[in-house]
Amino acid sequence: MSKTLHIISIFVFLAIPLFMNSQTENTQSAAVPESTVKYPQFQFKGLLQARYLESFGDNVDVLGVHHSTGEVTQSSFDIKRMRVGLNTKLSEATEVVILVNLADFKSDPKGKVLENAYGKYTFNRYLALTGGQFRPAFGIEELVPVDIIKSFDFSNQYYEFGKNGWTSFQIGASASGSVDIGKIPVSYAVSVLNGNGRNQEMDNDNGKQYATRLVFGLSKLHKIDLGLNGGIGKRSNQKVFAVGVDVTSDFKLTDKFTFDLQIEYKQGTNQNLYFALPPEGRTANIDDYQMRGIYFLPNLRYLVDYKKLTSLELSCRFESFDNNFKTSPNLRRTYTPMISLEFGKAYTGRIEMGFEIDRYDKNIPDTSYYNDDLFLIQLQLRL
Repeated sequence: MSKTLHIISIFVFLAIPLFMNSQTENTQSAAVPESTVKYPQFQFKGLLQARYLESFGDNVDVLGVHHSTGEVTQSSFDIKRMRVGLNTKLSEATEVVILVNLADFKSDPKGKVLENAYGKYTFNRYLALTGGQFRPAFGIEELVPVDIIKSFDFSNQYYEFGKNGWTSFQIGASASGSVDIGKIPVSYAVSVLNGNGRNQEMDNDNGKQYATRLVFGLSKLHKIDLGLNGGIGKRSNQKVFAVGVDVTSDFKLTDKFTFDLQIEYKQGTNQNLYFALPPEGRTANIDDYQMRGIYFLPNLRYLVDYKKLTSLELSCRFESFDNNFKTSPNLRRTYTPMISLEFGKAYTGRIEMGFEIDRYDKNIPDTSYYNDDLFLIQLQLRL
């Protein structure tokens, strides 16, 4: 009986936008002449990130893997992302979003390439429903496209929590919106996810992962926001969890100088690691396998506005992360100093240069758990 109610609730959740869409369109057609607004509306998007990489680590290649024997590739050109996307508005409230990364074809494309594939219906500012494959709100980085982040790439914790079904591209459904509590604006998102990653034929078990995010606007002047994240779920009848807290701010120092800061902490079950180990090589308790991390990302922006050069930015992310701090701790500290030249508006063109410096408590030969100094130059063009 409970399984039937579960199926009915999901059906109603996904079906409501269709009925509301029909009703809304009928209401709009009576109020607004059909010739005023034409649907569907299309917006094409694109992104190219091309890189030059050079590793200065001792026998460490450009992918961060140590080699005790054999030839090591320590310099290379690379296409990090070649994205093509389409946003389609079917009505004032209904949109469909598709995003693919063609650079994923350079390696095994299984489980890759298709990134966003979802539909969204917005009732009002208080409620919007999303279904399909999307990035669930669970931290700062989920809400920021990779082409406008203040560093070369997302943090280590972002990718590890993505492997565990909380961040990155996941399949499921979500409800989101915003309200005002007194004078404090609050936005929320509640998601139910398969939790086994993108482009999967189906869930790999009957367990689901439930994620929640709340963001409190503490200061409109300095754009100070406090985010709280929490999630619970099941993986092969094992209970899993994830929690997080983050703070963002943006201070205008002068007419030309601004300083923004991101701080984010996350901790959760590393079920991906637990189930990757053979039963005889792991403990019986999944809670023995947990990951946690924190990073600080300060960014100083100077508005140049000289000919085609828009701004100059200096940033340096400091990150501390351990993917198994209870059973086999090996803390990874990553420093990412970077200088960025912006051309055009909203990072239409961008040239970035800097380092990704990794330091481990324990170096493990012939693995990626090894100290490394990677130099990067990245060209970014976005549509």
